[in-house]
Amino acid sequence: MKFSANSVWGNSMEQMSLFDTGSSGWGERSVSASDPLASRLRPEILEEFVGQKHLVGEGKVLRRLIDQDSICSMIFWGPPGVGKTTLARIIARKTKAEFIDFSAVTSGIKEIRQVMQQAEQVRMTGRRTIVFVDEIHRFNKAQQDAFLPFVEKGSIILIGATTENPSFEINSALLSRCKVFVLQALSKEDIKELLHHALTAKSGYGGKKVEISDSILEAAAVFANGDARTALNTLEMMVLNGEILPDGTIRITEETLEQCTSKRSLLYDKKGEEHYNLISALHKSMRNTDPDAAVYWLARMLEAGEDPLYVARRLIRFASEDVGMADSNALTVAVSAYQACHFIGMPECNVNLTHAVVYLSMAPKSNSLYKAYEDCKEDAVKMLAEPVPLQIRNAPTSLMEELHYGEGYVYAHNTREKVAAMQCLPDSLKDRRYYIPTDQGKEAETKEKLEHILAWKKEQGI
Repeated sequence: MKFSANSVWGNSMEQMSLFDTGSSGWGERSVSASDPLASRLRPEILEEFVGQKHLVGEGKVLRRLIDQDSICSMIFWGPPGVGKTTLARIIARKTKAEFIDFSAVTSGIKEIRQVMQQAEQVRMTGRRTIVFVDEIHRFNKAQQDAFLPFVEKGSIILIGATTENPSFEINSALLSRCKVFVLQALSKEDIKELLHHALTAKSGYGGKKVEISDSILEAAAVFANGDARTALNTLEMMVLNGEILPDGTIRITEETLEQCTSKRSLLYDKKGEEHYNLISALHKSMRNTDPDAAVYWLARMLEAGEDPLYVARRLIRFASEDVGMADSNALTVAVSAYQACHFIGMPECNVNLTHAVVYLSMAPKSNSLYKAYEDCKEDAVKMLAEPVPLQIRNAPTSLMEELHYGEGYVYAHNTREKVAAMQCLPDSLKDRRYYIPTDQGKEAETKEKLEHILAWKKEQGI
């Protein structure tokens, strides 16, 4: 836990001393030059805060809650480096409540209960306690449940921060008692504003001569990918590695930028929501016959470390779900891509997956197989006890023959049409159609053939 009993549970002046640095704007406060740049420039009031105007802009809901000191339990959900912890600390400075900074990484149920008991004691004095839990998704169910009774009776106001979808990672009972605020990745303009401020602020590089072009700042902002911490860390690395001129000026060149941004750290969690977002983007791009987008999303996944065999398995599913009988060779291509990935692995198999992705993107599309099974599944679940028609039952014993198992069965190969005039569905589903072929690609031939068969069966009274 990140608190001491004396500083948190002392008088209000002591509580404020944790956060009150006499700031009057844009992070101009007393800090150590050895602190990371992102820490030195952390905003302390809403007027300094960059981004999230949909939440903290004038008249917006979170801004009103903070200004009115009417904070409720809430979850801040958003990607890294967008201000979740900073907002919690701004609330700490603004509110009249006690404030505890609680780490989900280092704390267990014992520590949670200890803090909750102290919060209950504070509540008896008429004061509120805000408990900020960073990375709340790291708590397991039992740990999250430990908060629930204290949130319910108002002993604490819980503020949790998470990069994971709360619907998946936060217990439903706890989530239902919290307001979820979605924080968005910062725009390139937001990032550039932060970088310009870092170069001029006293707590940043305002006391140094730094020579850097707008194009390099633009590139650094793009590289940050909406993450303020990444942007400021990148700037710090460039300043530390810049060329020092005779007059003390630090010159940052494109070569410096390249050295400090040699490989972008892509936002990707193979078990989290972004995993499903990207595979969904790949799937839907192929479905929409957009090979450029499909290959882009493929590259995003592979370069972030996704298992190529996972991607290949999804392509096999797509081949039947979205292409199907319109081009049955799609399934062969997808399975071949899986085998290629298994044989040679990354990075060589990236071109095999690209081959399959482009083929599937450009193939004619039919979801008739997917729809056929889904419709069948619905009827099958409703009618699990529906009897198999006697004529298509097997009769391995004499008793079964006496019970008319297999009676009336016609071997289709022995007919001229290679189709027997025989009902195979249960009586209650006699006229049900599940597979409805389309006119796409090779499936058009299948459609024509099936229509002839259905017409013939109708003539036979089947």
